[in-house]
Amino acid sequence: MDRSEIISWIKSIALAIIISAGARYFFFTGVVVHGESMAPTFADADKVIMTKTTEIERFDQIVFDAPDTDEKYIKRVIGVPGDSIEVKNDVLYVNGEKSEEPYLNGNRASLLPGEKLMGDFTLAENTGYDAVPDGYLFVLGDNRLVSKDSRSFGLIHEDSVIGEVQLRFYPFFSIETY
Repeated sequence: MDRSEIISWIKSIALAIIISAGARYFFFTGVVVHGESMAPTFADADKVIMTKTTEIERFDQIVFDAPDTDEKYIKRVIGVPGDSIEVKNDVLYVNGEKSEEPYLNGNRASLLPGEKLMGDFTLAENTGYDAVPDGYLFVLGDNRLVSKDSRSFGLIHEDSVIGEVQLRFYPFFSIETY
């Protein structure tokens, strides 16, 4: 190999590194799930890819900077700005309408007769707001019995959102898009 060929290789490798680092920083990144708060949707040590450019909507699964620790949490968006939230008899109501939550079926199946996934509450009781204010989100974990979420730490600021989960790529036998 002559010197110009080596320089060409170095330039190509450097460009590839810059492009992949830029894409990871601005568009998408991988995250490891810690804990059981999103079970059965995600298990501890699952690996997911999230995008940083999508608009966050109700029921999206997001990764955000936790408001009560230096960690990152993964939770499901339940309330977006303007939404009123209420849970009565283990049923979620958003803006007065019953919301189907099929992702809770696995957890509901393991309940004892008469047991609930969560207690009754309103958004106002938990946060002091009748509706989610502009710039904020209300989030819950899918494993409502153990999840530390907006019921305990309140609303999260939209600026704390890092991205939306798009793909679980590990473990390999459970690859799934969202």
